[in-house]
Amino acid sequence: MVLESTDKSVSESDLNRWDRDHSWHPFSQMEEYLGFPPIHIESGRGCWLTDTEGRHYLDATASIWTNVHGHNDVDLHAAIRQQLDKVAHSTMLGLSHPVGTRLARKLVELAPGDLNRAFFSDTGANAVEIALKMSLQYWQLQKRPQKTRIIGLRDSYHGDTVATMAVGDSQTFHRRFRPWFFDTIKCPRPDCEEWNGQLRHADARWSLHILGKLLEKQSGKVAAVILEPSVMGAAGMHLHPPGFLKQAAELCRCHSVHLILDEIFVGFGRTGPMLVCASEGVTPDFLCLAKGLSAGYLPLAATLVREDIYQTFLGPFESFRAFFHGHTFTGNPLGAAVSLASIQKLEPMISSGAIAAKTRRFGQCIAERFENHPNASAIRQRGLCAAIDLVAERDPPNPFPVPDRFGIQVMLHARRHGLLLRPIHDTLLLVPPLSISEEEIDTLIDRTAEALDAALTERAQRP
Repeated sequence: MVLESTDKSVSESDLNRWDRDHSWHPFSQMEEYLGFPPIHIESGRGCWLTDTEGRHYLDATASIWTNVHGHNDVDLHAAIRQQLDKVAHSTMLGLSHPVGTRLARKLVELAPGDLNRAFFSDTGANAVEIALKMSLQYWQLQKRPQKTRIIGLRDSYHGDTVATMAVGDSQTFHRRFRPWFFDTIKCPRPDCEEWNGQLRHADARWSLHILGKLLEKQSGKVAAVILEPSVMGAAGMHLHPPGFLKQAAELCRCHSVHLILDEIFVGFGRTGPMLVCASEGVTPDFLCLAKGLSAGYLPLAATLVREDIYQTFLGPFESFRAFFHGHTFTGNPLGAAVSLASIQKLEPMISSGAIAAKTRRFGQCIAERFENHPNASAIRQRGLCAAIDLVAERDPPNPFPVPDRFGIQVMLHARRHGLLLRPIHDTLLLVPPLSISEEEIDTLIDRTAEALDAALTERAQRP
């Protein structure tokens, strides 16, 4: 087969061979990956992606949790083209540009309280790194250099750079690199189960109790507490109960410890509101944003900072109070332009209740197909994200053997059913673009159930 591309001499078999011989894919055991049927995505429209052989797939991962308005969105393309006709990139090191300034102003308007400053970078991990460095430098400038420790939650994930690995707690992804981590403190995460719009179980008492005790004893040494509010995505969509964030923020405030909120996954409508902290009446000291910020189009991230923290960094150059940190593509104009266009489209989707209606349909469909499924031990859903824990037997819960890689088997069957899923171990994660229609929600859930049943049938037929 010859591909429809600018280089028509490149065949499907060429691409597959080059991918096999030269690529190294993220979060992948490459020996396993090389045994999968190859897929090269060539184009997309709306919630659908098309590979080089013309097969269509519903994007049930929102291209790893980034896509907001679907692929090939006319308005977002227009915003990028308009900016591209002006300038593709111009540094913010000692300069500014109109679209970056406008985006900074817009983010400040969306954020609660006095989060008046935006520091741009390119990825969520860098947004978190910036917040950590700012917090540590702030305490140095306040002549409290002993405040160097960070408290995070068990099972949390904040990225894969060294500092973000250290403040997170992803054993599978990060345990090999532990010798390079700085010392951090981990607090138990709260326990919560919610789907189909109903809170089935919630308990934050132990988590808040331990956090309070840690701060009572060590606040003099603690610089910041870092949380993923509402939903801990890479942990398997573990939920925080309503009110947990506000109580955790109050503990931080009482003990003079910074609160860093990582809304990289949950922000920009993914769990309902534009920003979780604003919806819960919490103003953190640092707010980290990425993923949905640029609607899945270009790498862009932002760290929003309280005004009083920013003011602490001011002074003559020789005081060396400046924050010496930056990224080559900080505030990239194309990324800023598409982010502004995305936010402009997203605001009426949220305010009109359109996303809330899709969320209800999403929860109802999941409940109908999986609530009583004999191989689904737990369901968690908030907004347009959900997790389904798969087990070999439900009562009592009996997990699949790790070598079975059952979640991956479901993923492969889903591809045969025209659906792109990305499990974490044996937990299926459903994270569609926010633009998904109610009919496409039905398709997503139906095909997920079909893929699960096909994987179970295949497993039962093995000798």
